[in-house]
Amino acid sequence: MTMNIETKQQHVEATMRLAPVIPVVIIEDAKHAVPMARALVAGGIPAIEVTLRTPAALDAIRAIAAEVEGAVVGVGTVLTASDLQAAERAGARFAVSPGMSPKLLAAADDSTLPLLPGIATASEAMALFERGYRHLKFFPAVPAGGAKLLGAWASPLPQIRFCPTGGISLATAKDFLSLSNVLCVGGSWLTPGDKLNAGDWAGIEQLAREAAALRA
Repeated sequence: MTMNIETKQQHVEATMRLAPVIPVVIIEDAKHAVPMARALVAGGIPAIEVTLRTPAALDAIRAIAAEVEGAVVGVGTVLTASDLQAAERAGARFAVSPGMSPKLLAAADDSTLPLLPGIATASEAMALFERGYRHLKFFPAVPAGGAKLLGAWASPLPQIRFCPTGGISLATAKDFLSLSNVLCVGGSWLTPGDKLNAGDWAGIEQLAREAAALRA
């Protein structure tokens, strides 16, 4: 059964409000997925975006969905209808795309998976707002104009809330989170490849704690 766009948007908003940062994860080895997700949840970061950039991604999503209590696992780098369908079968609870296309939006209409689509311009934001999307990913955030651009959109696009992603660090996240139209940011700094490969789950938990404290 498909949900209507407004119900899906409510799910997206709830996910965006879980913590100030949604980690954007590139996972090379599915066996790292469960301990990584447990470390993130323990550090106060429950929503996790596993990107479809490696062959291990769907297995990682499946494992986190099945085994990690408190985790809200989503799928990132969604480009096609088949990406959406595969992620839904794997147990993803939300989907994120770097941009938008007519075919992907049509597939999202037919899917139960709530979509957070990416935009980089005011015109793209308006086009998605016309379709009922009130929550959008701003990508790539820093190269596309950063916090100044998003802040400039707050007045003419007051109904839209953003998750800026791309080029953001712990040090710069507050520049975005201080904006009235930003609910959270996406960041890859919480799960760096060296810590994943070394199995440094305590280190990842500490990075998660620092990110969770951004809201304080």
